[in-house]
Amino acid sequence: MQDSGASRWTLPGSHIVSPAAERLRHILGEDDNTPTPTIFTEMDTLQHDGDELEWKESARWVKFEEKVEEGGERWSKPHVSTLTLHSLFELRTCLQTGSILLDLEGYSLPQIVDDIVDRQITDGLIAPDLKEKISFVLLRKHRHQTKKPIHRSLADIGKSSNAASNPAQSRSMNDISDTPSTDQLKNKFMKKIPRDAEASNVLIGEVDFLDKPFVSFVRLAQATTLGGLTEVPVPTRFLFILLGPHGKTKSYNEIGRAIATLMVDDLFSDVAYKARDRDDLIAGVDEFLDEVIVLPPGEWDPKIRIEPPKKVPSAEMRKSVMNLNELGQMNGSASGAAGGEDEELPAPHELGEELKFTGRFAGGLWLDIKRKIPWYCSDIYDGFHIQSISAVLFIYLGCITNAITFGGLLGDATDNYQGVMESFLGTALAGTVFCVFGGQPLIILSSTGPILIFEKLLYDFSKSSGIDYMELRLWIGLHSCLQCFLLVITDASYIIKYMTRFTEEGFSSLISFIFISDAIKKMVGALKYYPINRGFKPDFITGYKCDCIAPDQASGLGYNISAPLADDNMTLLFNLTDMDWSQMSKKECVKYGGMLVGKACKYVPDLALMSFILFFGTYSMTVSLKKFKFSRYFPTKVRSLISDFSIIISILVFCGLDCLLGLETPKLNVPTELKPTRPDRGWLVMPFGKNPWWWYLASSIPALLVTILIFMDQQISAVIVNRKENKLKKGCGYHLDLFWVGVLMALCSFMGLPWYVAATVISIAHIDSLKMESESSAPGEQPQFLGVREQRLTGILVFVLTGLSVFLAPVLQFIPMPVLYGVFLYMGVASLSGIQFWERIKLYLMPPKHQPDFSFLRHVPLRRVHLFTLVQILCLAVLWILKSTFLAIIFPVMILGLMVVRKLLDLMFSQHDLAWLDDILPDKDQKKKEDDKKKKKKGAEPESDEEPISSILPPVEICMEAIEPQTEPDPDPDNVSLPSQNQTPESSLCT
Repeated sequence: MQDSGASRWTLPGSHIVSPAAERLRHILGEDDNTPTPTIFTEMDTLQHDGDELEWKESARWVKFEEKVEEGGERWSKPHVSTLTLHSLFELRTCLQTGSILLDLEGYSLPQIVDDIVDRQITDGLIAPDLKEKISFVLLRKHRHQTKKPIHRSLADIGKSSNAASNPAQSRSMNDISDTPSTDQLKNKFMKKIPRDAEASNVLIGEVDFLDKPFVSFVRLAQATTLGGLTEVPVPTRFLFILLGPHGKTKSYNEIGRAIATLMVDDLFSDVAYKARDRDDLIAGVDEFLDEVIVLPPGEWDPKIRIEPPKKVPSAEMRKSVMNLNELGQMNGSASGAAGGEDEELPAPHELGEELKFTGRFAGGLWLDIKRKIPWYCSDIYDGFHIQSISAVLFIYLGCITNAITFGGLLGDATDNYQGVMESFLGTALAGTVFCVFGGQPLIILSSTGPILIFEKLLYDFSKSSGIDYMELRLWIGLHSCLQCFLLVITDASYIIKYMTRFTEEGFSSLISFIFISDAIKKMVGALKYYPINRGFKPDFITGYKCDCIAPDQASGLGYNISAPLADDNMTLLFNLTDMDWSQMSKKECVKYGGMLVGKACKYVPDLALMSFILFFGTYSMTVSLKKFKFSRYFPTKVRSLISDFSIIISILVFCGLDCLLGLETPKLNVPTELKPTRPDRGWLVMPFGKNPWWWYLASSIPALLVTILIFMDQQISAVIVNRKENKLKKGCGYHLDLFWVGVLMALCSFMGLPWYVAATVISIAHIDSLKMESESSAPGEQPQFLGVREQRLTGILVFVLTGLSVFLAPVLQFIPMPVLYGVFLYMGVASLSGIQFWERIKLYLMPPKHQPDFSFLRHVPLRRVHLFTLVQILCLAVLWILKSTFLAIIFPVMILGLMVVRKLLDLMFSQHDLAWLDDILPDKDQKKKEDDKKKKKKGAEPESDEEPISSILPPVEICMEAIEPQTEPDPDPDNVSLPSQNQTPESSLCT
């Protein structure tokens, strides 16, 4: 049935479909696989200077509008075009009444102008005697904003006067050159325009010889460079000409801005390229009118220029046949999630075709190998980019800090059977092998907390049972390797399909909080070694002193003196009596057994304060420089370079500050010799000879726990790295990754090196440091995230440098540890960004009216959101408690417990709620279909408060969440109906 006054057709059980939308379905449905070029639009207005005429550039569009400022020779800031509704109706009428020339064969501007004027005469729109006058006007020279006003000579003025009085000479007076000028070719604005762009020229002017408007819309068969017509040397494809009588300047300009805005609209530009006749163009205008948004005139200032939004709705969504006329409902229904996702009901949790149960022997491994081999060469040469240098240095510093930290803890836990040297060598060996042969080379391998706990428990058990620790550890590693191979050949990695956002965010949040807390704990520990001098009184400085007293004098004074720490030989002891103890340094006094006496002996500089300055300074400067990319200072390339190297710049600045002050802050301590930490062990562990034979079999039991730990750590980190938000294009390799982790387990066990698995936070930091954005973007348009620079080179270089760190010790020893702890803090905080769980936690502290416009808040009641978040907080608290006790050994089992908890959430929440807050489990498709049916029933009812009506804001240039609806639109159909093709407004300029 037809809805009265609105010219829309309603299909039973479906959304409202307008005749214009139905017509566009057929136009855009004819896919010729040819992408539509980007349109650059320039609007020139006719200027009168006495008898001299010229076209002056007044505005331009690539995506957003830029105006020539009236009071200065400069362009305005890019802004969203705000159009009057009347101008859009006037434009519609102009297209109905003017001449339309589609696929015109044109090779020069004079020939095109002749064809346009001849068509107007043929259609009876103008008198034949106006041809020369109109042609004369259209062929005047064009002055672009890059040029300053031209001072004409008296001879030129005389020429123009003669030409105006004798229009027959206009052909010889063509002021437009046939080839682009030097200014056009050197115009830097070309960098902002895509290479395949084509131009649309809009010419607006007033003349005294017309009594009604002269309107023409032209599409050339082939884009042609028309000399000086356009500011930049871009070939012209479209022309829109509007000449009219005097007195309507503002109206003409608004119509010109309207057609220019339409030409850069993704949907209308498609229509303009594929239109077959006048009605197709008018249908495109109608569809544009159907989607624009109204701003009431009394509730905002039209003089305010609306800033371009950070993200605009997807053009592909508007162009698709299915969504062509449903955008309005989607605009109001959901938009603006933290990640900026398209607002449709999220699909069930899927990892695509890359992870599936094949049912064949090692079928998944074979598919991973076939998937990765074609990309192997590009994995190498894609790494040759300046961004890779920053990523290598950043991740390298994170890896060596991690290696030193875990190496020291391992040395304490295993009595130096594994120490810092083993940690360095193992990190270099395992990381390099994995980056060369692994399925996902963006993953960074490292030792983890649960592995450290297992090593400590295993060493204590071996020591108390009289069993050789290294041999037992070797057999556990071999059994774990075989168990990993078993998981690979049986496609066991398929289980991660059941790891939804709930599990991923719980795990990654825990690891992020561990990084943050460990960095802060290390800094708080500095207060113990370098206490703040609270008792120091500047006024009593004359009473502060510290004397070194000889051992015999100290004993006479009642001090308990231990034996000297020097070599026990009679010569040295004899020489002690001849020393001048009052001239000794503090270290020498303690070394030779002297006694330090005095209030100033415990004085140290405020190194704790300096350490905290370095710590927070490195973190805050890194955060600031990372955001520098979005500042207003310096060119885009400079800002991007500073942002990419933000961490390196911060480290160098605060290392320089530390050196400048010369304080003895704690420095990075790197081994200088390539030898085992414990002198009585070698680089190879023998598998037999020290333990009873039955231990070779019994070790398979603790190996099972290690395998679970390795599997869960590795695969959850891999799922986080392979998130669809990262836009990875080369595929993943879960089975291949697990295979090489198993191989490295055996190799590291034979060499007595620590075991390694994917490190979540460092891997996320690796991805963040390699993110790519579009280099050329329209003025005002935010750079678009293109994906991650997927390659193997950065990982290989990081681990090679880690192995060479032994030889770089003279340089690395100048890096203060607080600076590296600041990097750790940044990595932990940065990995929390984009986690929905963290955003939902912050909602507890926000009043509802101040909460961000997240998509899940539009679809799920706030109390249900808080309940879901509370469950995640409780699970995280349990994991944190387990991590902090000896029960950390069962940490991987508790990750499996998260999957069980997620399964139970199906009993508490509907599948609709879980689809927005989490992911739907694979076995819940049937329930989802039931919810979809309910949603369709709801969707059948029109949502009047979300239906966009004709407005002054173009549909793509502004996000719906930027302007929240305050009142419901007028339901009267007379106020929203569009004029039919046979109707025109009474006061139309083009009638």
